[in-house]
Amino acid sequence: LCGATPLTPATPEGYDEDGVWLGPDMADVRGQSEARRAMEIAAAGGHNLIMIGSPGTGKSMLAKRLPGILPPLTYEEALETSAIYSVAGLLRGGTGLIKQRPFRSPHHSVSSTAIVGGGSVPRPGEVSLAHNGVLFLDELPEFARDTLEVLRQPLEDGKVTVSRVHGTASYPCRFMLVAAMNPCKCGYLGHPTRECTCTPSAVDAYRRRISGPLLDRIDLHVEALPVEYDDLASEQGGESSADVRARVMAARALQRERYKALPGVRCNAQLPSGALRRYCRMTPAAEKILRSAFERLGYSARAYDRILRVARTVADLDGSEILDTAHLSETLQYRTLDRKFGM
Repeated sequence: LCGATPLTPATPEGYDEDGVWLGPDMADVRGQSEARRAMEIAAAGGHNLIMIGSPGTGKSMLAKRLPGILPPLTYEEALETSAIYSVAGLLRGGTGLIKQRPFRSPHHSVSSTAIVGGGSVPRPGEVSLAHNGVLFLDELPEFARDTLEVLRQPLEDGKVTVSRVHGTASYPCRFMLVAAMNPCKCGYLGHPTRECTCTPSAVDAYRRRISGPLLDRIDLHVEALPVEYDDLASEQGGESSADVRARVMAARALQRERYKALPGVRCNAQLPSGALRRYCRMTPAAEKILRSAFERLGYSARAYDRILRVARTVADLDGSEILDTAHLSETLQYRTLDRKFGM
C-alpha cells in the first residue's frame, strides 16, 4: 500500500458450470419407482419433498442422491453459496468457489438457533448453509417442535433475518427441504409382513408432531414402500443420476427462458402467486379435476398454489406448455398424505 513492494496481480480463472457430481449415484437405488419419480419432479422444479416409509426402505439413500440430479451451480449461485460459507468460516483456503450444491443433514437434536442462525455474534444457520442446495431432515417427527416451526418463514421468504445485541444480519436461504419419517413410532404401520406395535393414540401423537402449516409448505408427499426381493436381487441397477439430470436440466432450461422477465425467479417453486394464472394455464378438463379435488379434500390456498407449481413442473418434464389432465392427476396423488395420514 505504501509502494515499497510491487503487488503481483492475481491470475483470473474461468468458472466451469458443467461440474461433475462426485457423490453417490441413483443407479444404486433398486425399486422405488414412485419415489424416484417424485425426486425427479422435485429436482426439476425446486420443490420440497417428504418421504414416509418403514425403516430400510431407502428414504435416506434416495435423499443423499438428490444433489446429483440437480443442475450444476451457475456462477452467480456459486458466488452466493461461497460467500455464505466464507462468513460461516467453513470455506477452505485455496479451493476457490464451491461448485457442488450443498447437502446439509443436521441431527434431530439440533437447536432452532442452529437451524436458522444466530448466536451472540450472528452467523448463518443450516437453512442458509443449504442455500442453492438441499436441507435433509431425517426422522422428521424426532425434531423439537419449535425447531420445525422456525422453518416456516424461511421456506416462504427465501431469506432469514437474525437480530442480536451486536447487530442484525440477513442471510439468503433458498433451499429444497427434503424430509423423511416413519409412518408411526415403531415404523411398521401398514408394512406387508411386519406387525405394528403402536396403539392408535400413539400413532396419532407421533404424526401430530408435524404441524399442518409446515406440511402445507411441502409440495410432494410420497410413500416409500418396502423393496421387493426381485428388485434387490436384480443385476440391473436403476437409472443413473446422469440420465435423470439430463431431463431435469432440460426442464430447468424451459423455466429459465419462461421466467427471464421475472427477477429472482429461477424455477417453478419460486414462481409468485400473482403469476400463476399467467404461466399455469390449464385445459378445461384439467381445471375440472383440480376444482373437484379442492372442494372434496379441503385444500388451503397455499396448497392450491403449490399444486399448480408442481403441475407446471410435471408439464415441463412432459414438454407441454398447457397443463392437462395427466399433469394434474399425477400432481394430486402427491398430496394424498394430507388426508391419508391425518396431518
